[in-house]
Amino acid sequence: MSAGPAQLRSKAPVFVLGCPRSGTTLVYYMLLSSGTFANYREESNVFIQLMPRFGDLRRRNNRRKLLDLWYQTELFTKTGLRPEQIESRILNECRTAGDFLRIYMDEIVRNQGVQRWAETTNEHILLLPLIKGMIPDALILHVIRDGRDAAVSLDKLHWLSRYPWTPEHSLMVHGQYWEWLIRAGREAGRQLGGDYMEIRFEELVTDPHHTLARVGDFIGQNLDYDQIRAAGVRSVKVPNTSFRSDLKQDAGFNPIGRWKSACTPEQLAMLEGLIGSTLTEFGYTLGTPPERLNNSFEVRRMRFLNPRLFSLKKWVRFHTPLMRLSRKIPEDLPSA
Repeated sequence: MSAGPAQLRSKAPVFVLGCPRSGTTLVYYMLLSSGTFANYREESNVFIQLMPRFGDLRRRNNRRKLLDLWYQTELFTKTGLRPEQIESRILNECRTAGDFLRIYMDEIVRNQGVQRWAETTNEHILLLPLIKGMIPDALILHVIRDGRDAAVSLDKLHWLSRYPWTPEHSLMVHGQYWEWLIRAGREAGRQLGGDYMEIRFEELVTDPHHTLARVGDFIGQNLDYDQIRAAGVRSVKVPNTSFRSDLKQDAGFNPIGRWKSACTPEQLAMLEGLIGSTLTEFGYTLGTPPERLNNSFEVRRMRFLNPRLFSLKKWVRFHTPLMRLSRKIPEDLPSA
């Protein structure tokens, strides 16, 4: 179901999603800096963390357990709400994870006297049909960054440290993770028609006025970059970078094309051998001549195996009771 006419579109919730380290945090805080969105400085993790742990929310007992644990985390304390403001509605009206998210975000909107809310849990990009089914008026902003820069940043933060691969291939696997996420997002987005939009991180950085104007048309709201920059909520003012030394350089902050200095020629040949077709599909120029791309047995093995490992982990999360055995929700979840 589409968000519909402009007057409805201007009130619709906006999901800012994509691969971690791709600029989703920047876009999210640009929306918050516009002054019309609820200021909730946390990823909700509703669909990717809470829903798998607590199962069918049509059962009141599951809703009670969810609330009891959620109240103990920053996911709740950063809402600025008191339990009595939302508990009755969640216990009596909530039937899905989408209901849960909408109830408490709508209350934040009322509490802050603003017009609408946004959400930015990166891996929710894997669940677009589910989210759209539960929140039909949701608008999806898919932020896409050069996969080589995303991989370098993810690798620097050891994002996928729990996966079973050797350290020398860590950069490559993070690149494949980028590829897996953005392909899943684009494939699902094609089914959403006019309620799905892709934003290029590089265009946002180099031409923010024009890029935000396009985003504003999509979400039914004027987004003035100068006003947003003046308000400067969090990463709009101080970049959310894994390269902290960049912030101290006199030459200025430039997050585009870091892979050119961060990767050796051998690393780049292997990385582009793995994800080069996707980089090209999304308009990025390869740095390795075609004849030098690494297509070794190891690359072919990784190309076959790792996306299947990502998909298996996703399946385990949502189709087995294993996730529900853990009763602790992380309070300090990584930001995009």
